[in-house]
Amino acid sequence: MKGRIHSFESMGCADGPGVRFIAFLQGCPLRCAYCHNPDTWECKGDNLFSAREIVEKALRYRSYFGEQGGITLSGGEPLAQSKFLIEVLKECKKEGLHTAIDTSCSAGEADWAEVLSYTDLVIADLKFATEEAYQAHCGGSLQKVLHFLEMAEQAGVPLWIRHVVVPGLTDNDLPEILRLATQFSNLQRLELLPFRKLCKAKYENLGIPFPLNDTPECDFALIEQLKEQIPNQYR
Repeated sequence: MKGRIHSFESMGCADGPGVRFIAFLQGCPLRCAYCHNPDTWECKGDNLFSAREIVEKALRYRSYFGEQGGITLSGGEPLAQSKFLIEVLKECKKEGLHTAIDTSCSAGEADWAEVLSYTDLVIADLKFATEEAYQAHCGGSLQKVLHFLEMAEQAGVPLWIRHVVVPGLTDNDLPEILRLATQFSNLQRLELLPFRKLCKAKYENLGIPFPLNDTPECDFALIEQLKEQIPNQYR
């Protein structure tokens, strides 16, 4: 079995603990208003790799991983290629690599239990605080996300939640995001990410209108202010 890969990052420091090798998989069922990788939406292209080929790439950087590092499977949405994702995670476990999935929890429902059985960390973005807003700005279901996170909790997989702060759109959602996130006993961290528009060129190249073209970027002062709402054990 081979999967469609958008790109790799050899030594990432922002997608899980320690230094990590990151594989970005093609395909995503969502169309989030602030998505910065529209070029990963479609599961197409000739950039095909086997699970073993990906793990062999990751192993080249193992000496940099230290005690905490490992491999992160991101996207797009890695669960959109859930069968292939399972194969990659299995190969990682054979090599003793720490595994993380950076997911919107929005695809591959039939394979969730098996995916979680080979996953050491779930990194998820709740995106919006209500079902209505989630459907309006992502085209998906918040309830589906929460169900995946319930399964991760039951499986005992540690959880990191991320929240993208978009002025005028998600900047007032943090209290409810906190309420949703802290109901999970496996929650370890809640991170705030500032909205940026570095992706505009990608939308222009693809001929796709950028939904938040007129939305201002989030400054770090707002991020620091909102961080004060996060309990210390989740920072």
